[in-house]
Amino acid sequence: MSAASSTPATAIRSFLAFDFGTKRVGVASGNTLTRSATPLRTIAAEGDARFKAIADLIAEWQPAALVIGVPVHPDGAPHDNTHRARRFGRQLHGRFGLPVHEVDERYSTTEAHAAGASDVDAASAAIILEQFLRDTP
Repeated sequence: MSAASSTPATAIRSFLAFDFGTKRVGVASGNTLTRSATPLRTIAAEGDARFKAIADLIAEWQPAALVIGVPVHPDGAPHDNTHRARRFGRQLHGRFGLPVHEVDERYSTTEAHAAGASDVDAASAAIILEQFLRDTP
């Protein structure tokens, strides 16, 4: 029996990840089977329009949980966007009832730019999700 066929389907968990910004939110999907992430799109909307687009993605992808990147200063100290990203995470949890995991997103945008990503926000979300998947048993 191969390892893949001996793993129950319920053990595979899927995730949507978000690279939060006040004007744009990058989105990526991934799962625990492949431990990789794929950039999906960037949502260029605010307020209720942003959450409608996210609701549509959640309905389509059916994630077990959500992952958000939380920016901090290079020394790990919080700043204004740290608090905004955490608030966004609380809003996601409140609206959709899914667990929300936070990931330190330092340098994810820089890494996405360096990789030549055509959609930097979605690529940053994929980097955030891959970091989460690496660190999750």
